[in-house]
Amino acid sequence: MRDLIDDENAGEFFDVPGLGEYLRRASREARAGQGGLFEEAPGPEPADLAALVPLELRGLSLYGYNAAVLAAMSEPLPAGSIRRFCGRLVSAAERAGGKNNGLSAGPQAQLAADAAAGDRGDDDTRAVLEAAAKVTREIDRLRGLLRFCLDRAGMYIARCAPDHFALPALAGYFETRFGGTPWAIIDEKRRLALARFPGETPRLAGLSAFTETAVPPGATAGEGPAPDRWEEFWRTYHRSVNNKDRENPGLQRRFMPERYWKYLAEMRPPLP
Repeated sequence: MRDLIDDENAGEFFDVPGLGEYLRRASREARAGQGGLFEEAPGPEPADLAALVPLELRGLSLYGYNAAVLAAMSEPLPAGSIRRFCGRLVSAAERAGGKNNGLSAGPQAQLAADAAAGDRGDDDTRAVLEAAAKVTREIDRLRGLLRFCLDRAGMYIARCAPDHFALPALAGYFETRFGGTPWAIIDEKRRLALARFPGETPRLAGLSAFTETAVPPGATAGEGPAPDRWEEFWRTYHRSVNNKDRENPGLQRRFMPERYWKYLAEMRPPLP
């Protein structure tokens, strides 16, 4: 977990185009009593979720800043703990020597903020780090377990239903992986799509808006040729390299929880 929390790009999750629109919609739904993404009350306005983690924290403790960013993507959102965690880091830095300016701090202040960010004896710090760990595991699993299929609209589509709001963290990884190839990841739980079209950056959109944008007349988003023989080739390969004598169902469920199985070609029965 520490590696991803130390990633200098983690704070860029908040910069994915379309995130603000999604958060505003989630905020309206939460206020209407539909629950879901933002269940803890009282908390911040989800429409301005990025403001929950002040940018100045990045200059005090990169570890603390990224932990707070990741925790802000967890469900349910531990808004109160994140707010107090950030304040605690700022206070620790100020006691140790203050801040040089809004975005940087002296070495002693940074050491103090880092120490506060790792202090699991504090309830709020522990809550933030545990939430960040859950989101980190979700991101790692999705990077490895998403399966893309070419649909009739000419895009590579992967579907998932993650426990946490992980889509923004996948944008940079899959943009690099696919290059100029169009792709989309559909979050069926939140009715949301992270999509990249040629010449554009990845952006978030509601599933209905994505479908209207991505699908030409006569095609259906995410609908692939049937039967998909490439998936059958992958299943054949997976069966051929599987060693029955070394099967460990418990370990398999640990690294590949059953909630992902419906989206994994190798876990579905062979085509007739």
